Amino acid sequence: MSNFGGISVIFDLDGTLVDSEPNYYEASRQILAEHGVLDFTWAQHERYVGISTLETTVHLKELYGLRPSVDELLADTNRRYLELARASTPAYPEMRKFVELLAAEGVPMAVASGSSPEAIDAILTGTGLGTYLRTLVSADEVPRGKPAPDVFLEAARQLGADPADCVVLEDAAPGAAAAHAAGMRCIAIPYVAAQADAPEFATAGLLLRRGQEEFTARTAYDWIRAEPRAKASAPAGCSG
Repeated sequence: MSNFGGISVIFDLDGTLVDSEPNYYEASRQILAEHGVLDFTWAQHERYVGISTLETTVHLKELYGLRPSVDELLADTNRRYLELARASTPAYPEMRKFVELLAAEGVPMAVASGSSPEAIDAILTGTGLGTYLRTLVSADEVPRGKPAPDVFLEAARQLGADPADCVVLEDAAPGAAAAHAAGMRCIAIPYVAAQADAPEFATAGLLLRRGQEEFTARTAYDWIRAEPRAKASAPAGCSG
């Protein structure tokens, strides 16, 4: 057991551990442009932060009346994203420090993400974070994506941890809602600072309104050590 007394930590990936959202935006922008949609903006992309690639693809297909099937669009999105991700996906320096601090303490850790298993593996390998983070859960592997708690509950199951003993780090409102529904404590680091007042973030135990600008490894480390265990506020398996 670590010095954290049985606590496990579960990380969201995109926008939390790594700054991958620009790559997702570019992949979507390229695909939409090929189908005649030339005005897809970063501001529009921000609406999809924290939502799985599959759900984003379904919505974009419906919104713009794209002719290819969801499966075709999803495969194209994942292919383009992987090309971009392998070329450049920076890890946030303070997040890397935090992961290393937890690893030194022997804290069990996992990644639970809306990205595909291939994308998660590629990013963790490319950033070197895969050295520390070996338990990986994709929304593709569970019945429901965030804001349902499925990915977090599956990560806890694989870690052999009680959900009440888990702390989630999340950058998006759907992820904060998923952590709350799973009965887990949450450190929220909003990727889009303007969304910090979203009601889902109000459930977080620690909300860093300025996102990565405000996050430090030591702040998160000290908070986890000081805060009491979560008490499940919703039955496991219920969405928030």
